[in-house]
Amino acid sequence: MVPPVLPTPASPRRPGPEQPESPLEDLPGHQIRRLQQIAVALFMDETADWGITPVQFATLEAARQQPGLDQRSLAAAIRFDTSTIGGVVDRLEKRGLIQRNAAPHDRRLRLLTVTPAGEQLLGEVTPRVLQVQQRLLGPLEAAEQAQFMALLRRLVQSHGETAGHDADAHAAH
Repeated sequence: MVPPVLPTPASPRRPGPEQPESPLEDLPGHQIRRLQQIAVALFMDETADWGITPVQFATLEAARQQPGLDQRSLAAAIRFDTSTIGGVVDRLEKRGLIQRNAAPHDRRLRLLTVTPAGEQLLGEVTPRVLQVQQRLLGPLEAAEQAQFMALLRRLVQSHGETAGHDADAHAAH
């Protein structure tokens, strides 16, 4: 396959004799978005019995790994929009899976702790979440899976904090 000629900000794509129209399938952003849709669908399929979303799982897991994390630090840890994470925590708190406690040094700051019910849910759902990852990467050979993950991490790290948090809020709706 010939790599697509991608438009640059200085030269927007205009189909014509010198520049054939590029199908969406050749655009990395489109493929990444499609893979995200597939990942979420697989996640929801595997975890339907627990009624948890990928972001809720990441929230619980991050709070379990770092007890006493505040919401802003949690949002940074899972790379999620700070204005949206409050609603995620609200839903988990209403289900009794996480609790907020005032910080001893600053009563305005709320620290997050996974409840015993949240720990139980994580214990039950984590094997299914790992199964999702197997299903997602299943079409690739083991060496391809390792290469894909290395390339994916490299892309994410190379873009660092320059993009992401605010886009997550829009993509979550």
